[in-house]
Order: sequence, then C-alpha cells, then structure tokens
Amino acid sequence: MEVDLIFKIATIGIIVAILNQLLVRSERPEQAMMTTLAGLIVVLMMMVTEISNMFETIKTVFGL
Repeated sequence: MEVDLIFKIATIGIIVAILNQLLVRSERPEQAMMTTLAGLIVVLMMMVTEISNMFETIKTVFGL
C-alpha cells in the first residue's frame, strides 16, 4: 500500500470527524451521519480501486 494512499485516507477521516462534530454541536445529527457515510463511501471506493489494481497486477505477473 502506498504511503500517499494512507495519508489521503487519514485526511478524509480527519475532515469527516471535524465536520461530524461541528454538525452534532449544531444540532444536525442527520447531516452528521450523512457526512460520516459519505466519507466512508469515498474511502471504500478508494480501496476498491486499489484492490482492483492489485488484482490486475497479479493477473499480469502470472499471465492470467
């Protein structure tokens, strides 16, 4: 896993955590939950892309 990817995921986590706290304190729990879910979806999509790239590399290496 690339260090760059780890930093991107950490940055998304920090931003989502801050937004979540701001929204909860502003008495907007539904929007806080949606922000958290959006952050989770973004990270999951990043991971799916990386896993797909990994499998493509494996297929190339083994000639599959």
